[in-house]
Amino acid sequence: MSNTLKGALIIGQSGGPTSVINASAYGVIRTALDCPDITAVYGAAHGIKGVLNDKLYDMGQEDAKELELLLNTPSSELGSCRYKIADPDADDTDYKRILEIFKKYDVRYFFYNGGNDSMDTCNKISKYMQKVGYECRIMGVPKTIDNDLFGTDHCPGFASAAKYIATSCAEVYKDARVYDTGMVTVIEIMGRHAGWLAGAAALAGVVGCAPDLVYLPEVDFDMDKFLADVDRIYKANGNCIVAVSEGIHYADGTFVSEAKTSATDGFGHAQLGGLAALLANVVKERTGAKVRGIELSLLQRCGAHVASRTDIDESFLAGKTAVEAAVAGETDKMVGFECSREGGKYVCQTKLFNLSEVANFEKKVPLEWINADQNGVTQAFIDYALPLIQGDAKAPTENALPRFARLKKVLAK
Repeated sequence: MSNTLKGALIIGQSGGPTSVINASAYGVIRTALDCPDITAVYGAAHGIKGVLNDKLYDMGQEDAKELELLLNTPSSELGSCRYKIADPDADDTDYKRILEIFKKYDVRYFFYNGGNDSMDTCNKISKYMQKVGYECRIMGVPKTIDNDLFGTDHCPGFASAAKYIATSCAEVYKDARVYDTGMVTVIEIMGRHAGWLAGAAALAGVVGCAPDLVYLPEVDFDMDKFLADVDRIYKANGNCIVAVSEGIHYADGTFVSEAKTSATDGFGHAQLGGLAALLANVVKERTGAKVRGIELSLLQRCGAHVASRTDIDESFLAGKTAVEAAVAGETDKMVGFECSREGGKYVCQTKLFNLSEVANFEKKVPLEWINADQNGVTQAFIDYALPLIQGDAKAPTENALPRFARLKKVLAK
């Protein structure tokens, strides 16, 4: 039986952007444009909303050199969204509209580039198309700086954010020691329920600039113990640098952050922030030390100038593999990575995971990778993350500034 399926392809991007999500999109777009079985390649404007609104970009109209610049262009160039489609058994309105658009453009390949919620969307659409008997091969292309997708060794986007965080922590470490008076510095890092990014701050220790304390949301936060840790280190060293995940919480589950959990995104997730300032104020009141709170915020996910070459290459590979697998007959899958680090040698291969297993599952930092005092990570975490941040972006520039892709975004008709 032949696996040949001819038709158009749509790729959409969803959720929070990364510095390398466009490298994955380029992997899909370039591979699809070069595939004889794929008759047209469309980019959905702002994710699944672009499909629902019939706003698709004809990627075949783009200049090849501009498309290649996607490798070093941060954010989601096609536009992103946080739109949660309903369960089709409860409300199939969106699904009927998606099917209508698929039929209009003869779409037989659909790729969604995103994180946990995006994989859920991808899974729901895949199951619906199977239910109604419309042949369409659907693949998830992972991305998330949170590094919390099930199955895969790591997620495209995490390594570059980790490299930015480790670099920034090392630079702050140097800056915080220029005066003969001490200071406590609290650095707030993204990560709602998984502490991979905050843990990455410890990578700065490889160059002798490690934060003194690192707090992850995998374990409960104790304010009194935190203050005791800071006070002890500050008195001993005259300085103390703390890296803390925005999602740290007390034993009762409430976030330490002063942000109100009533402020949520489209999927009901709490919008966190303000933690560094809150902790800085508490430390200042208790110790009287000079304290500075720093929130890396969006910088950690859009810092393409310090992106990991390993991350860029693997992100492209994820998109490329998704197309090749779909054309070969695969569907209802997410591309992920299977890696080994034996003997200090890092080897990464792609692997397909069932969308139903990936959707809405959060992978946490293993508890054994958190130290006994729950204020730092172990060498096992360093050994895991360090190979991922290797290599320089080597991004093209124009007048000494980064040269990003400038797409025409011609609407399909």
